[in-house]
Amino acid sequence: MVKDKPLPRMYDADGYKKRAACICVQTRPHTEVLLVTSSRMPEQWIVPGGSVEPEEDSSLTAMREVEEEAGVRGQLDGLVGIFEDDNRKTRTSVFVLIVTEELPEWEDSQRIGEWRKRKWFKLEEAAELLAAYKPIERRYLQMYLERNRVPESQPVADRLCHSDVDVNVVMVKTGNAAESSDEDQAPHFRLPNVRQH
Repeated sequence: MVKDKPLPRMYDADGYKKRAACICVQTRPHTEVLLVTSSRMPEQWIVPGGSVEPEEDSSLTAMREVEEEAGVRGQLDGLVGIFEDDNRKTRTSVFVLIVTEELPEWEDSQRIGEWRKRKWFKLEEAAELLAAYKPIERRYLQMYLERNRVPESQPVADRLCHSDVDVNVVMVKTGNAAESSDEDQAPHFRLPNVRQH
C-alpha cells in the first residue's frame, strides 16, 4: 500500500514483523470472499491486510487496512489464527470481517486509482487466485473454512485442504493467563519456506 510517509514497523519479541488481515465475507452462508488487487502486481488478487502501526492492536489494524485497501466496513467475527511466515519474518493475525458497507470511494481507490480493485469471488475461485500468487493467503482461507464448516461450503473446504503448502499448528504459550487476549489463545500456524511473488 502507498503511504505518505513510512511508519515504523512493529515487531514482536521474536523479531517477526506484526501484520493483520481480514477474510471479508457477507452474511451466512459465506459463499463469497472479497479480494483486492495487489498494489505491486495489479493483475494479482490478495487478501486485504498490512502492518500493525505503533499504539495499535492487530484487530484495529485489520479493520483499518480493509477500509484503506478494499473500501469496506463491517464487524469482526473472530480470529482465524496467527500465521507465521519464516521467509518474510512476519506473523499475521487473520480475522473474519462481516462486511456491512461498501464505500463508493476509498483511500486506495483515490491514491492508487484503477490499480486497486476489489471484487467478490466464490470461495473456490478465490482459493485458485490466491494459490497462484499468494499461497500463504490461500491457507488463511482454508483455515477459515475448516473452522467455520457449513454444509454448503464443505466440498470447497475439502478441495482446499489438498494444498501444496503444509502448515504446522504451533500453540504459543503466554505468560499470565489473566493478561492473555483472544490472540494469545488463537492457533498459531507456522508456514514452511514457500516462495512467494
